[in-house]
Amino acid sequence: MLPWTALALALSLRLALALSGAERGPPASAPQGDLLFLLDSSASVSHYEFSRVREFLGQLAAPLPLGPEALRASLVHVGSRPHTEFPFSQHSSGAAVQDAIRTAAQRMGDTNTGLALIHAKEQLFAEAAGARPGVPKVLVWVTDGGSSDPVGPPIQELKDLGVTIFIVSTGRGNLLELSAAASAPAEKHLHFVDVDDLHIIAQELRGSILDAMQPQQLHASEVTSSGFRLAWPPLLTADSGYYVLEVALSAEPGSARREQLPGNATGWAWAGLEPDTDYDVALVPESNLRLVRPQRLRVRTLPGEAGPERIVISHARPRSLRVSWAPALGPAAALGYHVQFGPLRSGVAQRVDVPAGRNSTMLLGLAPGTAYLVTVTAAFRSGRERAMSAKACTPASERSRAPRPPPPGAGGPEP
Repeated sequence: MLPWTALALALSLRLALALSGAERGPPASAPQGDLLFLLDSSASVSHYEFSRVREFLGQLAAPLPLGPEALRASLVHVGSRPHTEFPFSQHSSGAAVQDAIRTAAQRMGDTNTGLALIHAKEQLFAEAAGARPGVPKVLVWVTDGGSSDPVGPPIQELKDLGVTIFIVSTGRGNLLELSAAASAPAEKHLHFVDVDDLHIIAQELRGSILDAMQPQQLHASEVTSSGFRLAWPPLLTADSGYYVLEVALSAEPGSARREQLPGNATGWAWAGLEPDTDYDVALVPESNLRLVRPQRLRVRTLPGEAGPERIVISHARPRSLRVSWAPALGPAAALGYHVQFGPLRSGVAQRVDVPAGRNSTMLLGLAPGTAYLVTVTAAFRSGRERAMSAKACTPASERSRAPRPPPPGAGGPEP
């Protein structure tokens, strides 16, 4: 009887473990997704800057879990015409991607970023072009800040496909335009950094990419005052069922809005919501094969009267500097902005008024080698104000970056 008793106990234990595993759900899998690097390879970028950015992208990609059934990477050059250095299917390891990025040659030409974004959408991210359905998609755009053609419409088309947009600007970009182009919130998806300091953001950016690539459950992004985007892992297929997506005011559960989505859907954007409001979201998979549990979360929309959320100080000279901020509200939302600035030690402040719709101004008549407190205040039609401050320092004298010595064996300057 003992052997039979032992066998029964073993079977009971295996059954208990199996049921326990079923309760916990499937184990977390390695992140899957398609990662596209969009590299400014135009003549507006110096050879030195291009080499530094290329090295940064290689270091960014090397530790990522790249492989045919995990993350895949591609590199597209921005120039007069877009050029694909390598497609998603070419390399199957981080080391191979790093080597391919390091050997990429600068293309030169105009900075037609819009054309490159259209190329990325049609030739790489589209399912008709071989993109994997149902996996997260991320684009990392590294730019010196300018583009010869519009980027807004193609960026929005990529966002509509569910692509998460990260932007790294080496310091000369328009804050308003780049904040609008990056996925929301901008403070997580937009980085301003000098080309020699790119390594500082590598770990943070890599972590954000992995977070975007591994949505293990229903989550929200692109949160604004009137809506948000939802994404979830593929729980069904087109043939195995459909989803019911519900969004309701947390304070009024009976006010639910519902959408029925196909089984191969992995995202949806809600619009027309109230600002500064909690919403309860429920994703209900209706499978004809097995029981799939609903997923739920609560999302709070941003306040309608959002003041400055980011201040960037640039073009610092001994007697002047530029202050920029985001978001820039139009006349329908705000009366305008007040920019106050004064030396930290004296406490005497000056004020500059900036009309609504603009997001930057030059501060003139400053003292060399002085630390200033700069405060940007948004004035709303309701009478309320929202402000944000930043510290800025003027250099003691004009500075210019010294030319870097040529590598050993390099010839002299070209005639």
